Amino acid sequence: MIVFAVCDDEPFMLDDVASRLSRYAEERHIEHKILRFDSGKALLDSKQVYDILFLDIQMEQPDGMKTAMYLRQRGFQGLLIFITILKDNVFDSFEAEPYDYLLKPLDEVRFRHTLDRARNTLLQEDVHTLTIRKGNTCQVIPFSQLIYCEVLGRKIYLYQQGGGTTDFYEKFDNLEKQMDSRFFRCHRSYLVNLDYVRGCHDGRVQLSEGGDIPVSRLREQGLAQALLLHMKERRHYRGLV
Repeated sequence: MIVFAVCDDEPFMLDDVASRLSRYAEERHIEHKILRFDSGKALLDSKQVYDILFLDIQMEQPDGMKTAMYLRQRGFQGLLIFITILKDNVFDSFEAEPYDYLLKPLDEVRFRHTLDRARNTLLQEDVHTLTIRKGNTCQVIPFSQLIYCEVLGRKIYLYQQGGGTTDFYEKFDNLEKQMDSRFFRCHRSYLVNLDYVRGCHDGRVQLSEGGDIPVSRLREQGLAQALLLHMKERRHYRGLV
């Protein structure tokens, strides 16, 4: 499923973008959900999770640019697509790491082309998965949905985007070997997905989904270095550097 979010303080544009997204997703048989926000404050106050955000720049305070910066500071790693009426705003938006921008009035061909690229980006990011076997059942979880992993005794718990939890029996070292570079072992009992790390303070890793987990004192510096490298790699992958 792809979760879209649209934020615009003009009801007409909010309806327009949502309608275009709905038509696009239905024509391509994409399971989807569309979240609507009529202000930057409403978006910032929400705890809902989304993959692609369409954000108007010209809004009442906080405007789209400030809203985007707040979201990035809080750990939002989704695809950000600015909507603007002024081309000049584009050059002020790079710090917010936009995926693309669209000019008003929206051009349908450009809109769909941007969506095609964004969808392909999400698919490429989700190709890595973890397969969990429990008895005769099998569950496949995309790495992108895993916030962190914790071992308690002989059992591993996987905490997922949206609040889901999966537990199974496995050695923690074996699990770590299956994960890619976005996962960092911040503690002997925890693996964290760097995509969801908002910061580190007083021996705790703050998570963008809320809450925190411990980081051992000897691994704090390694976490900071891994996070900086990970952010640089994401910007390079998306063509931002």
